[in-house]
Amino acid sequence: MDAQATAPFLRHFRDLRDPRRHNVRHVFTDILTIAILAVLCKADDWDEVVVWAAARVAWLRTILTLPNGVPSVDTFARVFARVDPAAFERCFMAWTASLAKALGGAGATAGATAGATAGATAGGVVALDGKTLRGSFAHAWDRQTIHLVSAFAADHQLLLGQLAVADKSNEITAIPKLLELLSIEGATVTIDAMGCQREIAATIRAKGAHYVLSVKDNQPTLHDKVRALLDEAILDRFDGMSHGHHESTDGGHGRVETRRVWVTDEVKWLGADLLALWPDLASVAVVESTRDVAGKGTSVERRYFISSHGGVDAAAIGHAIRAHWGVENGVHWHLDVTFGEDASRLHKDHGAENFSRLRRLSLNLLKRAPGKGSLKGKRFRCSLDEAYLLQVLQSQ
Repeated sequence: MDAQATAPFLRHFRDLRDPRRHNVRHVFTDILTIAILAVLCKADDWDEVVVWAAARVAWLRTILTLPNGVPSVDTFARVFARVDPAAFERCFMAWTASLAKALGGAGATAGATAGATAGATAGGVVALDGKTLRGSFAHAWDRQTIHLVSAFAADHQLLLGQLAVADKSNEITAIPKLLELLSIEGATVTIDAMGCQREIAATIRAKGAHYVLSVKDNQPTLHDKVRALLDEAILDRFDGMSHGHHESTDGGHGRVETRRVWVTDEVKWLGADLLALWPDLASVAVVESTRDVAGKGTSVERRYFISSHGGVDAAAIGHAIRAHWGVENGVHWHLDVTFGEDASRLHKDHGAENFSRLRRLSLNLLKRAPGKGSLKGKRFRCSLDEAYLLQVLQSQ
């Protein structure tokens, strides 16, 4: 076994520059490789990374150079605090592009960031959603945390990229920047209510994609008109209106949820002035969720959406909306429970953002790892089985 075992993966990170200029005792690619492998093996902070590496040093010498042994905790912390997060993200996207090519076939272009994710997103759902790194503050009296906006190819369970912003309110400016980095032609982009902005809708359409955007009170005029139109149409059973309807039911653990989706393309009733403001708004939809919980009774909730999709395919709109809701379980839950992200107290310079990228990188790998079982189980197996760990590193 030699360095060739890690070369296919690391080639995507060869352009990431070593931020150090003086007193360089450890090879930068060694530091990067150890960090990735250790996070795959249940390490959730730099102390655990070093403990894992020290326990595996004999094996690591078969694939790395390690001229001065395992780097210290301070070395890992200093290096990743100074690594350019934008450059790291470009490398991350180059790697996800190779995964997208494998998933999407000839529709992707190898080696590029913009353009290379097309194979995995064409015709699918790309969900944009934010997550706060809750422990990424320096002092209890100044809880300024890092907020990340991520793009997730829901149908392929693939994290495509992320950008950090100072707080949740800045998602509005971060989303267009993230969209510009991705190839989303042919995809359906879903965003929660904060991203329901005319400029964002215009960016999505300019990129050759469609949108399904949640509408709430942050767009009061739009929300009131969409809600009035759809609520009245439901009461009238859409009499004389072009519409589609789809219904699904699931449940478990004493809960039964029925979701009814209605969609209509008769958006003229919103008024010409409003339609002129929203690029290519072609349909509106409502999802009615009825939850029956044992011992707690029944609750009904309606959520409203606008879309650039023409027609009245309620099943397709419902799939896009559910795929977006799935980000919470498919990504955020794993980052917090499987990788302990909310408990992390990394905060210095770019350290928290760059470690979060290691987690997301590992999440993509583990979702494609061979074998059955949970991601937590696969991560545990990585910590026990070095051959399996290298298989996971090379997963496509």
